[in-house]
Amino acid sequence: MIPAKKWLLGNGFLLILVAVAAGAVWKYNQKDEPVGLVSGNGRIEAVEIDIATKLPGRIGDVLVREGDFVTAGQVLAVMDTEALSAQLRQAEAQLRQTHSSVATAQSQLAQRHSEKAAALAYVKQRQADLDNARNHARRSAALVAEGAISRQTAQDDASRVLSAEAALASARAQVSAAEAAIATAEAQVIGAQSTIEAAQATIERIQADLDDSTLKSPRDGRVQYRIAHPGEVLGAGGRVLSLVDLSDVYMTFFLPTAAAGRIALGSEVRLVLDAAPQHVIPAQISFISDVAQFTPKTVETASEREKLMFRVRAQLPVELLKKYITQVKTGLPGMAYVLIDPQAQWPENLRVTVSP
Repeated sequence: MIPAKKWLLGNGFLLILVAVAAGAVWKYNQKDEPVGLVSGNGRIEAVEIDIATKLPGRIGDVLVREGDFVTAGQVLAVMDTEALSAQLRQAEAQLRQTHSSVATAQSQLAQRHSEKAAALAYVKQRQADLDNARNHARRSAALVAEGAISRQTAQDDASRVLSAEAALASARAQVSAAEAAIATAEAQVIGAQSTIEAAQATIERIQADLDDSTLKSPRDGRVQYRIAHPGEVLGAGGRVLSLVDLSDVYMTFFLPTAAAGRIALGSEVRLVLDAAPQHVIPAQISFISDVAQFTPKTVETASEREKLMFRVRAQLPVELLKKYITQVKTGLPGMAYVLIDPQAQWPENLRVTVSP
């Protein structure tokens, strides 16, 4: 096992060699270039997108292969959805059952309203009986005073008044009971309707899970890696495919301090790929690193400052990528050229030949 101290020293020495080599390559590349023009070598790259599962499950099928060009919305893979389909059928059966519960509750509510109406009619009848008994009792009392009827008859009429009053009170109690039954039935209807909403929400959730089990491409791109295969069981967030977004393509290259300090975001860049040296591709600076690469953290001398290399990114135009999207390939090496002198002109051999 290598001691930590020797390992650190060895790697530090290697980083310094890389820095010196990068600086040497850059100086060599500048020998034949016009004044005010700098260049750096790099590779075409693109934003990577992982196609992953939302829920744990088994992969049913993968419909694309590595290197395939895919479009936004295209189905790339499907998950096994037997369990979700069973849950959906169960939720739909529960929804039908809750609809029946609502119909039953509404029927009971209508029945309670009918019972209240009957109770109110009974109250009116008992009120009429009471009014009649009172009138009869008043007449009996007058006739007793005249000696036309016996006192027993008058007392019987007075008892009928009390009986009618009791019957009226009972009828009014029946109305109150009917109103309470109506309130209970209304609560049952509301509860049954809430159960319907809950069942519908469950169906929507399961349907969303079923939709998410069909893995689609979020945008146009190319399949870079096929990570999982049919039959494999993945956890939530398990990666199935890796895509490169062909609408977000750039070249990363490196420039020394003197050059990197004289360019700005949005500066024009021209790219020449090794695979097609006859074509000059336009681009723009979209990123300049604020931290030097391949150098020690502390730099004190001018010779050390010459070893600083800054990472720069040149973004290709979206319109150009859309036009040639099926021909875009990542990983291709090439050269990036940048004007650092505002008075300098592009040489004839760097005239743009590929345009949107």
